Formats: sequence, C-alpha cells, structure tokens
Amino acid sequence: MISQAVSGLRVGRETVRRFRQSGSWGMRYSGLTGSGFHVVLRGTGWLVTLDAPPVALKPGDVVLITSGADHGLSHAPCRLDGLPQVTLSLDQPAAGPADFEFLCGAYRLDHGQVHPYLKVMPDPLVVTPDHERFPALRPVIGLLDDDAVQARAGTSVTRSALLDLMLVHVLRQWLEDEDSQGRPVVSDPAITAALRTIHDRPQTPWTVAQLSETVGMSRVAFTRRFSSVVGKPPMTYLRTWRLSCGARLLRETDTSLAAIARQVGYSTEFAFAGAFRREYGVSPGRFRQGGA
Repeated sequence: MISQAVSGLRVGRETVRRFRQSGSWGMRYSGLTGSGFHVVLRGTGWLVTLDAPPVALKPGDVVLITSGADHGLSHAPCRLDGLPQVTLSLDQPAAGPADFEFLCGAYRLDHGQVHPYLKVMPDPLVVTPDHERFPALRPVIGLLDDDAVQARAGTSVTRSALLDLMLVHVLRQWLEDEDSQGRPVVSDPAITAALRTIHDRPQTPWTVAQLSETVGMSRVAFTRRFSSVVGKPPMTYLRTWRLSCGARLLRETDTSLAAIARQVGYSTEFAFAGAFRREYGVSPGRFRQGGA
C-alpha cells in the first residue's frame, strides 16, 4: 500500500531545497497539496503546528508531511501564525555552516489529490531514522543533499527516484514503530484486499458487487465499510485511481491516449479524456505538455 500511495504522488512537481538559517529565524509552510519532508542536517530547532505543542528537532530527525498539513520550523517554540510564509528562491543558499540546516523535499500536486492511505495518517509526524534497521536512508539523504545543491543532466529523473525512496523508507519505519508500540495503524484487512484488487487491475470493469464478492462481504456492508475507511465510495475511489494511473502514464511515458485509456479501464480515449478533464481541470494533452 505504501508503494501505491507514493507512486500516486508522481503526477506532481518534485522539489528539493537545502535551507541554512542562523540567529532568530522561522518559516511557515502552508497551502501545500501533496506530501513531503524536512530532514535536519545540523543544529536544533522546533516543529510548530496549529493544534499540537511544538516538537523539538535534532540532527537526523525527519519531519514527514503526509498530506500537506500547514506547519512551520523555528529556532524556538512559537505560534504558527506568527511565522512568515516561506519563499522559495531559485538562488542557492550561501555556502558555509549555519545554526540550523535542513533539506526540504516534496511532491506538489497541481492536479489530483493525496492518496487516502496517506490522508489517514498523522500529519505531520516526526521520525528519528534507525539506520541499523533501515541502512538505505543515510545514502538516500546524502544523494538528496547533493542533488539539492548541484545541477546536473537528468536531475529531475533522479530527484523523483530519491524522493520516492525517502518517503517509502520513512513511512516503513514509522509503521513498524507504531506496530511495535501496540498502537494499531488505521487499516482494515477486507478493505486493504479490495484496494489491492483495484490497484492491481484498474482496467477490469469492476462493479461494487464484484468487489464485495472478492472480500466475502455483502454489497451493502462492503460499501458502508469502504466509504468509512477510505473516505469515499468504492466506485468513486476506482475512478480516482484509474485517472491517477492515467496521469502518471501521461507524465512518465509517450504511450498513446487510446492505449492509456485501455490500460486504466476506459473503453475509448474520448471517455477517458472527458473523465480526466472533470477530475483534473485540464485535457490529457495539456496535462502531458505541462509535465514535459
């Protein structure tokens, strides 16, 4: 499920920036539609949110923004509304050590929504990487840091791969830590099985009756439980997932529109194009051009 949720973010714009702050500093991140993270490289600071108490951050900590919650970083505990909105400049930060240094990486979704699997998780959440259990995290962070300050051919491709790895490994550790502490992760075996069926075979002309049969539930009970767990009815989720798959294919491949339509469960390219325009607000052709 983690892989499916992260892959759904690839329709967005990937960004990686390194920040250096000294003295009295603070910044607020708001209005993000997507998922991302901050990795503390040097110094100490505070994570500030709207409702929860500030959380102290130390080198190595990862702040994971699962579905775009407003938050801030600061040199000291404070109120979120007292922090200035962050500005992203194309200029690289000045060289040399600073009191607090961190990486900021994210997928920003101009179209579409964050996967429901990520929406049910706490946002934000803080993970202190366990490099013994997850040794791949350290080199991924190193490569992201290098990618953030160096412009090379193919940077966009490598950046997406590194963002994926970072998100997957941090989510895996958080899920394992939650399970080991006896706090159940929001899940439902029957609904997880139904989601896996949808994800693996989006081209199948599913009905609610067929999906409920695959997990051994009545149609009414399945619809009620699916809507409660996922946040939308089965057929609505199926349509959203199909279009998300289509969006990734448009952005990552040169496959024809007719072929993409068939791969994601639409009988014609016209039916796919109409549904895509209603979901994303642009035609598939314009979406592909924007991604390029």
